[in-house]
Amino acid sequence: MTTTAPAEAAVRKNPSGAAGPGPRRPGRIRRIGLPYLLLLPALLLELLVHLVPMVIGIVMSFKELTQFYIRDWGAAPWSGLDNYQVSVDFDAPVGEALLHSFLVTVAFTLLSVGLCWLVGTAAAVCLQDDFRGRGLLRALFLIPYALPVYAAVITWVFMFQHDNGLVNHVLHDQLHLTDKPSFWLIGDNSFWALLTVSVWKGWPFAFLIVMAGLQNIPGELYEAAALDGAGMWQQIRRITLPSLRPVNQVLLLVLFLWTFNDFNTPFVLFGRSAPQAADLISVHIYQASFVTWNFGTGSAMSVLLLLFLLVVTGVYLLLTSRGRKPAHG
Repeated sequence: MTTTAPAEAAVRKNPSGAAGPGPRRPGRIRRIGLPYLLLLPALLLELLVHLVPMVIGIVMSFKELTQFYIRDWGAAPWSGLDNYQVSVDFDAPVGEALLHSFLVTVAFTLLSVGLCWLVGTAAAVCLQDDFRGRGLLRALFLIPYALPVYAAVITWVFMFQHDNGLVNHVLHDQLHLTDKPSFWLIGDNSFWALLTVSVWKGWPFAFLIVMAGLQNIPGELYEAAALDGAGMWQQIRRITLPSLRPVNQVLLLVLFLWTFNDFNTPFVLFGRSAPQAADLISVHIYQASFVTWNFGTGSAMSVLLLLFLLVVTGVYLLLTSRGRKPAHG
């Protein structure tokens, strides 16, 4: 009787049978709002650094903004869609040059992304098994990705020099693969020089991402495949590549966006005026804006580039999401 008296008293106080009073709403609101409060500084910085300049750039693309209105760009007259019409008029010099730059950038991006993925995946697969010195090789492979862009590219500038560069010294003086020293930073060879630097700088990132994805593949799959008589290439084709599909989908998209928008590499390698064979669209827009002082046309080109990348990203995500089968519990 005495043991049940407190319980009966509690039931009388709470006849609905509830466990107790719910948490106070002000405290719950504070707990829910705390993460957003902590994110607020980052969101404000993102707004100031990216969104505000992007909106200003879009506004500038509808203005006739030249060097005459630099001090007060808000006073520049509105031009409507004239800047866009000039940019996409491929029969005129401005549109023809932009189309050429776009095609060069597409070819450069496809080759660079493909080679970065191929070299990075091959290196990650080769270093998947444990052996002496594997950690040292992994660290050495990541050096190009860890180096600052300016320091890495300026080193390649000295290596590509015509008279005393290391590349011509090896290819011409030692291996005798060329009849005479080549010009790597001008002419048609500039495209291959830019591609070499881009791949050298970008493949360690692919190597790092693929190497992380390989850690999630169970070793029992390879052991079972080896017992069934599957060779190395069959294991890569049947186990490694299918298991890395989600990783590769994100990796290829990131590499594509980075490479297509790359400005630092061609600018440091060639300077303000890139050769026609290596005229990437990022440098071309820079020249259209800061060399010819036609910021309205340059802003219109930037907006067109943004729209193109948004469309490509949307189509890519749509195509890759179709291949994912939803898991039903």
